[in-house]
Amino acid sequence: MTYEEARTFIQNKNKFGTGLGLDHIRELLERLGNPQDSLKIVHIAGTNGKGSILAFLASVFRESGYRAGRYVSPASFSYEERFRINEENISRKDLCHYMEKVKKTAEEMVRDGKDHPTMFEIETALSFLYFRDQKVDAVLLETGMGGRLDATNIVSRPICTVIASIGFDHMQYLGNTIEEIAGEKAGIIKEGCPVVSYDNRKEANEVIKAAAAGKHCPLTFVNSQGIRVISQSLKGQSFSYRSSRGRWYEKIEIPLLGTHQIYNAAAALEVLEVIKNYYCISEFQTEEGFRNTRWRGRLELLSEHPMIFCDGAHNPDGARSLAEFLRNNFTNRRIIYIMGVLADKDYRVMLQETAGIAECIYTVAPDSPRALPGSELGEAAEPYYDKVYVRDRLAPCLREVKKEAGEDDVIVIFGTLSFQNELQG
Repeated sequence: MTYEEARTFIQNKNKFGTGLGLDHIRELLERLGNPQDSLKIVHIAGTNGKGSILAFLASVFRESGYRAGRYVSPASFSYEERFRINEENISRKDLCHYMEKVKKTAEEMVRDGKDHPTMFEIETALSFLYFRDQKVDAVLLETGMGGRLDATNIVSRPICTVIASIGFDHMQYLGNTIEEIAGEKAGIIKEGCPVVSYDNRKEANEVIKAAAAGKHCPLTFVNSQGIRVISQSLKGQSFSYRSSRGRWYEKIEIPLLGTHQIYNAAAALEVLEVIKNYYCISEFQTEEGFRNTRWRGRLELLSEHPMIFCDGAHNPDGARSLAEFLRNNFTNRRIIYIMGVLADKDYRVMLQETAGIAECIYTVAPDSPRALPGSELGEAAEPYYDKVYVRDRLAPCLREVKKEAGEDDVIVIFGTLSFQNELQG
């Protein structure tokens, strides 16, 4: 199988849809020898923050000399980024090798009268095969959507289950209330396995408590009252933290911006305490790992004159965190938005959350078959902005805005993670 054949094969699997449920992935992995059962896995679900939490953990593992596999979806810059060990993407050669192996197994399933696995199920199986053969020390595994019926939930004995921030997203699949969504996320909790959770709103926390108790799992919440912000700037931030177990972290420095990233970092610290019996990680290695964390497209500063930020905020909670960051840092600066969203997102609430900050907004369509046309987003933005400009695509729009902006202005690009790839191109 060539690289082009591998990409064509996986792209054609979009026709099999989302495929929530574990029957297909269970059958596929059993035929492949259940590679996931030999891996030490940290499994994480959540509406926002799960990628950041795993980025902190991956950096600490790297600083400590461990090889951590990381499976993320979607990727931002290249397809191979979905399957990473430390900071290195899977090679095209390995991608073709494992894709062909999974493809043959999927075709055997169809010949035996089974349904064909979906794209996400194929990629999930590929990741487990790759990480097993590479003998990684840990796997940092994100759910694709929800948790209970997500293909990654085939994992039976994670060394830690993590629930990140919970908010409203994918309601057509996960439910219309925080309790319903929290229940879907908490579906990754396994019998007796330790759980670490973001300190969410009360109704979400109660659901997580009940799920953990029902599975006899030790549960740790981030100690929100134990966080003390030391410094915040556009270069990074630092904080102290007293963990739920009473451990004191005097000064943790992180380069990721936004107060919400401090809470994500605190969650990662709690995870490290839970899994400490599996790994030898020093305090210095922990501090260095946090200090050297990189996570592209999350309040990423792309330029300074004018300032240009790209943020992956793509749901109401993400938009709220972005608005908080802008209010805290740019009260006396002219702000210009460039926004694009996927059609299934709650973009009207996102517009409400970010209103009253920018002088004007440019609306564009992301380069995705699921994109909302810029004209429709512009129409939705009109109640909140005096100046709404509709453009076709991000790249030419950004060039136009940069020419119009002054050196002290702030340009904020947000609404979808796919913008990262468009900026790269």
